[in-house]
Amino acid sequence: MEKQFLAQVEHPLIVEIYNFVTHEDAGYIVMEYVGGTSLKQILKDRMRANNGKFDPLPVDQALAYILEILPAFSYLHDLGLIYCDFKPDNLIQVGDAVKLIDLGGVRRADDEESAIYGTVGYQAPEVAQVGPSVASDIYTIGRTLVVLMMEFRGYQSKYVASLPPVDETPLFATHDSLYRLLAKACAADPADRFASVDEFRVQLLGVLREVVAEKTPGTALTSAASVLFEAPAITSEALEWDELPVLRIDTSDPQYAWLSNVSVEDPEERIDELGKAPLATAEVRLAQARAALELRRRDIVDQIVNEMLGEDPWEWRAVWVGGLAALDAGDFTSAQSSFNAVYGQVPGELAPKLALALACERGGEGNIAEALYQTCASTDANYVAAAAFGMARIRAARGDVTSAVQALDLVPSTSRSYPEARRLRALQLYESGQACRRYPRL
Repeated sequence: MEKQFLAQVEHPLIVEIYNFVTHEDAGYIVMEYVGGTSLKQILKDRMRANNGKFDPLPVDQALAYILEILPAFSYLHDLGLIYCDFKPDNLIQVGDAVKLIDLGGVRRADDEESAIYGTVGYQAPEVAQVGPSVASDIYTIGRTLVVLMMEFRGYQSKYVASLPPVDETPLFATHDSLYRLLAKACAADPADRFASVDEFRVQLLGVLREVVAEKTPGTALTSAASVLFEAPAITSEALEWDELPVLRIDTSDPQYAWLSNVSVEDPEERIDELGKAPLATAEVRLAQARAALELRRRDIVDQIVNEMLGEDPWEWRAVWVGGLAALDAGDFTSAQSSFNAVYGQVPGELAPKLALALACERGGEGNIAEALYQTCASTDANYVAAAAFGMARIRAARGDVTSAVQALDLVPSTSRSYPEARRLRALQLYESGQACRRYPRL
């Protein structure tokens, strides 16, 4: 039987395969019986309880369901298998756990002959021409998320290969990071999607943290170390380029060990030393760009960025570095464009949001900056101080002392920036009081 390879599939999140049988020349897979409830049935039950009106899952709950099942997809992909036909019907809730069922559509990634199974509205648009892939599985996961979180009208017709416009979709307008996550997962070009389920999972987790923070304001924040960025510096002034979160080094880079031995402090000498690298990998070039930034040589940075993007148009780290150079040069429009692009590539990360907020603040886009600072301040303890000071600056500049003070009050007493926040708070109140005494009508 052609599905015999499924016998190797053993994972706690995937239905177990018991046997393969043939009856009247037809092959059948005997699978474990899972007595749970599918997400499709859960949606139907919610609709029935809501007098026949569609009642989507809460955003955080839908994200949590998908987050929990993603390791099953990673496992299948590591085995060279593609699930193909993911949808709410095929994810079962069993007690407090979930399970992926119905392996009938699973096929080998290199299979070019077997029938392809899929469902209209979930299947990636390129599958009919090039077949299923890791990218097409990611597409089905993204589409499933949308169906779980909103009444996705036209998903099998008008929007069979696209998402509805943001301005017509309250869910997207309310949760920008979520929209960007879905837009990347469901991109028309498979090359524009997440490169792996693990990459998708990291960003989905970041978006989930944002959603939970928005849903439960005022709760004590924790810090979640990013796998891509260090934490930002803390200062009450507008951050400079070198105070924004630093990119973490990719330890899988072929030149990682060689770079670990480069300890030249002078940036000009460091550029020369880096030029001796056995291979000009991404990390080598990023290190060169960092040294060029220290020298304020935007021309060198731009050259490195263009070379990196010429070789890999999806290398968002090069775009990040270009944004830092633009910010340092006072080219805030270019900085906004760069950081916005990075935000779209890693929507679960706070670093590009903080950088974009800073570029918007310094470029005169105070309202946008304030909203981004608010997201950062409400999501991760590592970002509270930098974002709170940013909000306070914007609010004070427009004369809203009360809101500026409220922003400064976000800095917790456990932060080393707490004394500075209290000083600025007192200064805001003092200067406001002085103004009122001079101009009673204020």
